[in-house]
Amino acid sequence: MSDTRVTKEDVVHAAERIAGQVERTPLIESEIRGTRIWLKCECLQTGGAFKLRGATNRLQQLSPEARERGVVAFSSGNHARGVAIAAKRLGIRAVIVMPADAPSVKVEGTRAEGAEILFYDRRTENREEIAARLAAETGATVVPSFDDPAIVAGQGTAGIEIVEQFGVAPDRIIVPCGGGGLAAGIAVAVPEAEIVVVEPQGWDDMGHSLDRGEIVPVGPDAPSTFCDALQTQRVSPITFAILQQRHARAMSVSDQQAAEAVKFAWERHRLVVEPGGAVALAALLAGKAETREGTVVVLSGGNIDPTLHARLVQ
Repeated sequence: MSDTRVTKEDVVHAAERIAGQVERTPLIESEIRGTRIWLKCECLQTGGAFKLRGATNRLQQLSPEARERGVVAFSSGNHARGVAIAAKRLGIRAVIVMPADAPSVKVEGTRAEGAEILFYDRRTENREEIAARLAAETGATVVPSFDDPAIVAGQGTAGIEIVEQFGVAPDRIIVPCGGGGLAAGIAVAVPEAEIVVVEPQGWDDMGHSLDRGEIVPVGPDAPSTFCDALQTQRVSPITFAILQQRHARAMSVSDQQAAEAVKFAWERHRLVVEPGGAVALAALLAGKAETREGTVVVLSGGNIDPTLHARLVQ
């Protein structure tokens, strides 16, 4: 890809490139208020989230020289682990810049894949600046979590699978949104579907950006949330432009509503889903999005502390 645009052809090529290196996650039937819906279970992806798709697509396109110099990424956990897994498979050194308050399950999962971790304070330090400094010092390639066309194309492969599994393009796909990489990738992959993005309340910068017609960052007084996977301070021009062009709708849910979705996924389907990965389902359960046939809901991640999960599902 020579520019920042992402085409459906890019997503198709990404699907071919990463075939056999990511799980083809299940699309399972569920029911809400008597209406049949479908759940795309990226919580069952290798590494516990969809992030391995984009990371694999990006790292596979590095030159031999770039692979020698290594990669650096910044993430609260899911992208970190995805990059760590992809780098380990390719024999590439990976340094991950992670917030000091990242869930221990994500820290340990990333460390177990052989990545080096550098912690930072998400309230007072800038992770992009830290990563850029490391890259300048070592020559490593920065692998952003969503602000990269190869990452977006890789995440969009989930959309290719949805169409293949559903048989046709679904009418609507509801997607959790942090930086928007997954939602934008799916929007490109499935142009026939209505795209709805869901964020945590107070961290709904994509929603505000789409409303205003320009990128609006999260405010300095953003509330705490246990949807750590979606705590992105600012969406990227790439993801914003795609979702704006596709006239995506946006909505937000509370932590309590996300918790109800975590509980629903466990009680109905024995699926372990983290709060950030459950917000799209939460929007349906809470009535924020109308329940109708032909809807696919993406469960984007399942990396949750076991103690927290036990508390939420009781």
